[in-house]
Parts: sequence; structure tokens; C-alpha cells
Amino acid sequence: MLPIKALRKVSAIDYPGRLATTVFVGGCNFRCPYCYNAELVLNPDGIPDIPEQEVLALLSERVGFIDGVCMGGGEPTIHPELPGFLEKVKEMGLLVKLDTNGSRPDVVEKLIERGLVDYVAMDFKTSPENYSRAVGVEAPMDAIMRCVEVLRSSEIEYEFRTTVVPGIVDEEDLRRIGEVLRGSRLYVIQQFRPWRTLDPKMSSVTPYTEEELRRFAEAVRPFFERVVVRV
Repeated sequence: MLPIKALRKVSAIDYPGRLATTVFVGGCNFRCPYCYNAELVLNPDGIPDIPEQEVLALLSERVGFIDGVCMGGGEPTIHPELPGFLEKVKEMGLLVKLDTNGSRPDVVEKLIERGLVDYVAMDFKTSPENYSRAVGVEAPMDAIMRCVEVLRSSEIEYEFRTTVVPGIVDEEDLRRIGEVLRGSRLYVIQQFRPWRTLDPKMSSVTPYTEEELRRFAEAVRPFFERVVVRV
């Protein structure tokens, strides 16, 4: 069964333009020091599972009220049970948004081919040269870049997004990301929130100001069809 650890029963922000239920799974193959879901990453076995049938029953009750489901984590694509769960969600007529770190392009590609996802939000953490520091492990850049191409060549909605963490992402990193992802439909600059971070030291990092985020957005706007700032 899919290791579902938490739910956000109603969200108006996790799935752009849609009302959704967000499902959080445990476990991740990255160790991003600024991650605010640290317990899901470091100690998933210490969090009781929410039975899959219970979650599906909840979703069934909400058909007609919510538009879809957002799959978050942790990293959903590391779990072989994910496609089977999404099949059941799609049978209800619900949309599916997947949040992923892009490390499992074959999984993402198969989900798209099978019509099991409608929107994919892929984190692109920082410039390729600094990626390993951002994810806390040796970065699988070949896989990440393949996932970029899977999304860019697909017909589904997608976004690439970067959480701008001082000391990990600066304006030069963002320009480099723009060069790498040039021509993509949507790029999102996200504010960093120093709360319950995986590396406790990151909790003392002061986020960029909203003015700085807007300046970053203007710097990368020429590379993308659309750039959005989420604060």
C-alpha cells in the first residue's frame, strides 16, 4: 500500500486554479537541507500510515466538491504503489497533480503515458553546478535533465519551480537555471520559509525579501513563456 502519512483535506493553493486534496507520502531520495517536511523524509516509518482505503473513501465523498488530488511528500515517484493508487483516483474522475524532484523520469513518463497525471510540478533546485549541495546527495543530473525533457515534450500542464534559499540559490544561479530551462512554459520562484527545516541551521536563514524575489523574476523572465512568484 502507498505509505500515506498526512492529508490536507482542502487546499486552494497546492493545485493552481483548482480546489484539491493534498496527499503526502513518506520517504525521499534527496536530503535538501531546507526541506520543511523533514519528518516525512528522515523518519517516515515513525509516522503512522493512513490506510489507502480510508483516503480513497474520503476522496470519493468529495467528488463534485474538489477538482483533484495533489500528490506530495517526500517524493511520490519512489513508491511502486503510486500508479495503482492514481488509477483509483482517476476512476473517480478527479484530476491529479504530481509534485516531484525529477529524479525518476521513467516513472513520470509512464504516468503521463497512462493518463494518470494532469499536471506535474518539478522542483529544479539550483544551477546544475551547485545541485548536489542543494539536494544533500550526489545529484543525478542526467535523470533530472531527462525528466525536464519528458515534461517539455508532453501535452500535460507542467511547471518548473525553485525555492530560493539564500546561500543555495542566488541571482546568478537563477540565470543559469533560465539558460538550462529556456523556452519552458512556466517557471515559478518560491519563497523559502525557515520553519522546521531538515538541517536545523537553515531555520536561522533570513529569506529574501519580496522585492528581491520580484527582481529575480524580472532577471529570468526572458527565458520563459511565463514566470510567477509565490510568496
